[in-house]
Amino acid sequence: MKRYDLRHLKDKFYDRMLELIESSDTDEVSIFMFEIGDFTPIQKSADIIRGAGHTLMNSLKFNEADWTIVVKKGVH
Repeated sequence: MKRYDLRHLKDKFYDRMLELIESSDTDEVSIFMFEIGDFTPIQKSADIIRGAGHTLMNSLKFNEADWTIVVKKGVH
């Protein structure tokens, strides 16, 4: 399991998140932290993960400004 802090990317973290997932081992579980702003990134990140064939295992509010998701890489 690896943890990635993508908060510094603001709302431009999607490509980096997908790149990190794709470069990990099959069945690897990754934790990503990002800023939520208007909550749009939560649904968008879930859609991107699902569309790429991976599993969103958990999604939760970390604090007032940040969100954490747990992703399991799927088999391609």
